[in-house]
Amino acid sequence: MATFLLLFMAIVATAGGAAQGQPVSKKELGCIVKKSGTTFRLYAPNASHVTLLLYDHYDDAKGQRIPMVRDNRGVWEYLSLGMLYGKYYGYQVGGAPSSTEMFDSTVVIADPYSRAVATRNTYRHEAKTLIFDTRYDWGTDTFHTPEDHSSLVIYEAHMRDLTMDASSGVRAKGTYLGMLEQGKTGGLSYLKDLGVNAVEFQPLQKFGVIETPYRDSSVVDDNGEFNTWNPYERNHWGYMTSYFFAPESYYATDGSIKRGDYSGAAGRAVREFKDLVKGLHKEKIAVLMDVVYNHVSQYDYNPFKYIDKEYYFRLDSAGRFLKTSGCGNDFRTESPMARRLIIESVKYWMKEYHIDGFRFDLATLIDKETCRQILAEARKINPNVIIVAEAWGGGGYDPHGFSDIGWASWNDKIRNGVKGQNPNDGLGFIFGKFQDKNSKATFRSFLTGTLREDGGMYVKKEHSINYLESHDDNTLGDFIRMGSGEVRQSDVIADRTKNAALSPKQLALNKLAALYLFASQGPVMIHEGQEFARSKVIVATGVPDPQAGTIDHNSYNKDNETNYLNYHHRDLNRPLYDYYQGLIALRKAYPGLCSSPKKSVKFLDTEDDFFIAYAIAKGTGAQKKPMLVLLNGNPGTPGTITLPKGKWKVLADARGVSAKGLGSSLSGKISVPPTSGMILTQ
Repeated sequence: MATFLLLFMAIVATAGGAAQGQPVSKKELGCIVKKSGTTFRLYAPNASHVTLLLYDHYDDAKGQRIPMVRDNRGVWEYLSLGMLYGKYYGYQVGGAPSSTEMFDSTVVIADPYSRAVATRNTYRHEAKTLIFDTRYDWGTDTFHTPEDHSSLVIYEAHMRDLTMDASSGVRAKGTYLGMLEQGKTGGLSYLKDLGVNAVEFQPLQKFGVIETPYRDSSVVDDNGEFNTWNPYERNHWGYMTSYFFAPESYYATDGSIKRGDYSGAAGRAVREFKDLVKGLHKEKIAVLMDVVYNHVSQYDYNPFKYIDKEYYFRLDSAGRFLKTSGCGNDFRTESPMARRLIIESVKYWMKEYHIDGFRFDLATLIDKETCRQILAEARKINPNVIIVAEAWGGGGYDPHGFSDIGWASWNDKIRNGVKGQNPNDGLGFIFGKFQDKNSKATFRSFLTGTLREDGGMYVKKEHSINYLESHDDNTLGDFIRMGSGEVRQSDVIADRTKNAALSPKQLALNKLAALYLFASQGPVMIHEGQEFARSKVIVATGVPDPQAGTIDHNSYNKDNETNYLNYHHRDLNRPLYDYYQGLIALRKAYPGLCSSPKKSVKFLDTEDDFFIAYAIAKGTGAQKKPMLVLLNGNPGTPGTITLPKGKWKVLADARGVSAKGLGSSLSGKISVPPTSGMILTQ
């Protein structure tokens, strides 16, 4: 790992020396509208000329051409009299030919600081910036972040998936406003019923929805490759950001996906996304955004590569784009003006949209100094801001380093240790298996926050985002279907409803996984549909996908029923949904389950490595009574234990969950059935 990182930094240093020597400007960039006039500013230090093009309409082929003037810090400027709201604009940037630059004065690019942008539905993602009045009446709305991040129950979700299926009952399906429709099965009403207190949306910054034509060798990307992997020619998830200050218009009422049409021409996403944030806050649900600053698309008219490829991108010694992300062209986050843009973007979403927190995609590809400044600047706006890293990417892996600078991160150790790393030969605790180097000690460590003092990764438990499922890889439900041996990856599933229905074995495994997760100290994240063991079966759509009918582990390109939440399946697996709902309510009623200090947790001796028992002392914050957590991952043997003196009320077991208790109290020696668990209070 160290050798890889040293080589990577050497390549970056070789290709990027010139970028570090460029002037830095403190001027406000983008389009600035004041009563005195409208100012346009673009940072392009190596350009020889920049032309501003003003348009009356989003689809105008020609616009008014205005040469811009460069200052001594690399900023090109133009001041127009009047407030130009409702106009559109773009830039053409020219410069000296070079192996490390892509200047092309025939290409019109939108402003990288666009607050609203009209984009054409092609793989080139042609765009014009809309000059839009972003003022909004927030009333009394403000941030909704808990002081104690351990109390977070985060619901990771895709905007369209939540309401697109007919079972959602939503009229404006797949939209910001559709999420707000009251009394519907899907959307906001669903989140309220489940009880989560935060939602983390997959990327909502403007991205390229259309990808390059499938198997068309005449259309190649920046590195000469053509699309041999994506027959859908779509990017559903959105991890390919084009404009870091503009909301995705596909989810707005002026959105379109029709090939060749423009999307977002009226800028409605700006106000409609704000309406959604305000509506979620009203229901005491925090809003997190999944943001992608580590790479951009390798095939569209991304403005940065036409403004200054060498400055904004990591290149090899021959001037070619590096793609260590495995997704697109690596963004040079360490360049001072790129760093400034990232930080200003984060601050903008907080101030302009009241966003409560962020999850940073492939965060090891963002340099640490930028990460430090992100947290420092964000805390000036909201001291309780939620900052989460996906602490890997490009060969790097650094949950330790992110914890050292105050960031939380997704805890893949608990994910793999509890459920497993793969459903074939990498099963975990719930199956009665040791995945990789896990042991009884690591099973215990996960429950107290995977703390460094126990050989874990985190300085404090609040930094450990405990989860078992995310958008990546198989859903937890499908992992269990395959790990149980009852479904195979190669199976072609003709009856999706029959496949979705949980067998008794699958239900027991899902319940134990949920119990372990919600009994772990620190914040919790679940992915959309995890609460009813959602299954992703690739739906046949006429696209030439040889995997149609099988279970999907990477559904990034499917804007169809493969991804959409089918709420009939929630009803089909209602006992599991009720279990999750109960566990979420239990954490609220008994905060010791998530917020206890390490000294208040005592592990009890058990003979079986897969039978874990721990006690939480009374008097822990709002925790007034002692608690016991018992987890039995052994699939064949009950776990036996003698309870501490006194009578104990069962709050959760294999039957269900209730903060008021389940039946009569227990005392003395008890038995916990295989593949199940219990939570008790005295």
